Amino acid sequence: MLSKEDRTRLMEAARGAVSGSYSPYSRFRVGAAVLCDDGSIVTGANVENRSYGLTICAERSAVAAAVSMGKRRLAAVAVFCPDSRDPVPPCGACRQVLSEFAPADAPVLFFAGGGGTREVALGDLLPFDSLHDLAGR
Repeated sequence: MLSKEDRTRLMEAARGAVSGSYSPYSRFRVGAAVLCDDGSIVTGANVENRSYGLTICAERSAVAAAVSMGKRRLAAVAVFCPDSRDPVPPCGACRQVLSEFAPADAPVLFFAGGGGTREVALGDLLPFDSLHDLAGR
């Protein structure tokens, strides 16, 4: 369960992470924050490349930063897209990477500049995840 305080800290961190976005092609800025099991928060932003396949999403940027710091267990994630009217969930690649380091019941918050926030469990975004399914056996 995500406390109100952690939820606020996580969302503020994701909002602040947008300032690091490098998005000259799409002009679609994204900031993400991951809450680690030790209570620390690590952020990331999307980094585009003119070869779109090489673009790094904010969520994966945050996870890579956390893992590079030795943090291997994530408790929650928040994603902020100020240039969208509606909340935008993590893409499939990000869902897969998040599932490597977060449990299926980890809260995933996503919100946008136009307002509104959605919160779902990671397992609901990535059902039948074999990593979590196999771990339960």
